[in-house]
Amino acid sequence: MKFLVDRCAGATLAQWLRSKGHDVIEARELGPDPGDEQLLAQAFAEHRVLVTLDKDFGALVFTKGRPHSGVVRLPDAPAAERIRLFERLLATHEKDMANGAVVTVRGDRVRISR
Repeated sequence: MKFLVDRCAGATLAQWLRSKGHDVIEARELGPDPGDEQLLAQAFAEHRVLVTLDKDFGALVFTKGRPHSGVVRLPDAPAAERIRLFERLLATHEKDMANGAVVTVRGDRVRISR
């Protein structure tokens, strides 16, 4: 899969995804922070699932109707925990992510929105 990992989601998660064979771009590699709208637009243009901890992307998608190729919102947790959660998401919800769902993780609960 193709991912764009937001700065807040971390380089460790991005490196782990790469080690699993995924095509990953980190927001920090793109230069100065372009802002949430531009980051979401770039992920959409490149058919990438945006991975973030930021709640603002939900508002962009659901309130403002911005196009996207999927968003995964993880909780603010240590990097090792985010990796464990993402590993579980890939095992159970990879098809949802590939189909552009908004996936929100809160603790051990996962919400899938389309």
